[in-house]
Amino acid sequence: MSESNAGRRTKVARVIDEYGLTQMGARLEAAWTGEGGERTSLRDLADEFNEAVLAAAMREAGSAPLASEVSGTYETLSSETEPDATRARRRLKREGVDVDGVESDFVTHQALHTYLRRDRGASLPEDDGDRRDRTIESIEKLQGRLAAVAESGLTSLAAAGEVDRDDYDVLVTVRGVCPECGVDRPVGELLREGGCDCED
Repeated sequence: MSESNAGRRTKVARVIDEYGLTQMGARLEAAWTGEGGERTSLRDLADEFNEAVLAAAMREAGSAPLASEVSGTYETLSSETEPDATRARRRLKREGVDVDGVESDFVTHQALHTYLRRDRGASLPEDDGDRRDRTIESIEKLQGRLAAVAESGLTSLAAAGEVDRDDYDVLVTVRGVCPECGVDRPVGELLREGGCDCED
């Protein structure tokens, strides 16, 4: 749709309508403003939105994709490894997905910001929380997401016979190491304690 035809309508609003993502606007707003307690970054929301677009396109083409399949395909399409992305595009085309159209409908975090501010009138709450707690929560959330991706990958590869089993315990820990005293602790613990308190 050209800008002259779209008027002041944002790309995100158009894509929501075209793919029938009727609940997505409210979901994006609640996650961005932290309505449920924890805020989600615009970059993470852009990935979530784009995965929803891809999933809708795959369903429209007759597939019934699992969330892990959609997430893995999206990450491949977004990767800098061109051979993998090309293979993913070819597979989607064989399945009847208009890959070029879908990729052109992917949005950036800036587009989401414009949509949330202009179309939904959303704004961030006053910064009355603890920055350290929010940072710890973000790190722990990312650790959980990485563990989930790793577990999904193991399950998928085990099903394909490329890994001997799918019940490995997946542990993800981000650690901080002090270059002065050599203390080695989980980053969350270091942040809660305010550092290692070593003497220079």
